[in-house]
Amino acid sequence: MTTATSPLLELPGAVAGDGIDAPVAAHYGSLYGEQHALAAGEGFVDLSHRDVVRISGPDRLAWLHSLTTQVFEGLEPGSWTQALVLSPQGHVEHAFAGVDDGTSFTAHTEPGAAAALVEFLGRMRFLMQVEVVDVTPEIAVAWRPAGKYDLVPRDQLTTYADVAGPAAGLWAFEALRIERGEPRFGIDTDHRTIPNEVGWIGPAVHLDKGCYRGQETVARVHNLGRPPRRLTLLHLDGSENRLPTVGVDVTDAAGRVVGRVGSSARHHELGPIALALLKRNVPTDAPLVVDGLPAAQQVLVDPEVGLHFRPR
Repeated sequence: MTTATSPLLELPGAVAGDGIDAPVAAHYGSLYGEQHALAAGEGFVDLSHRDVVRISGPDRLAWLHSLTTQVFEGLEPGSWTQALVLSPQGHVEHAFAGVDDGTSFTAHTEPGAAAALVEFLGRMRFLMQVEVVDVTPEIAVAWRPAGKYDLVPRDQLTTYADVAGPAAGLWAFEALRIERGEPRFGIDTDHRTIPNEVGWIGPAVHLDKGCYRGQETVARVHNLGRPPRRLTLLHLDGSENRLPTVGVDVTDAAGRVVGRVGSSARHHELGPIALALLKRNVPTDAPLVVDGLPAAQQVLVDPEVGLHFRPR
């Protein structure tokens, strides 16, 4: 389902994003000023281009508990949580975050990802009393500092902005997300990604819950260590006024391909930064090159045990 252009692109100074982020503002005229405001706990980010799925019915939490990597049984109304759906081999197929209100669980996912998620969940209903609906045309997503997401009726988005402002664009949001080392599904991950590689053990994967599809891979890598790849924060050379494109190769000093780059941004303190998936055996102090740009590593995921270190 194609998301309509956000009405907040009518705000003063708004410049639309690119690609799947085109329906919302990349910035409102002050990239670094918007980052400073968010870092200071002020304002909000329009994420209304994200897809939204609602799961209702009395069996919804037990059903989601059985299908995903997260504990849903006993989830309190108003508590946000992250979850993944894995393939039988442990590769990440779907990623979402959401909140239950006591009668339904509403989740948001990447732009364009709802159709596949709804189709998968629909096939897994069997005799469970659940209903899965794509509510993207009705519900918009916004983000506020301290990691708080808001679900806003789409026809009230302008009113929400008047109260929650000042508005910050997606470029500011992405720069702070990359700094935190938080991967974005489908951009910082690929079809081979397992949760242990990208720091999702803990935030989106509960190690103490029962059986779910792909659990054997997650548990084996967690117990034995040495995930195949590791998410890394790259500090890019800033002498050229450009950022690498998503999916470009990361090479070592000898020119060997050692990984792929995902999202990148210009940070108000760190300069140009990016997230990359690197082979586990790449030395953590090895100088790298991304699309002709020299890059230094900052470890996010331990190459031996697959657990995430938050940079800040």
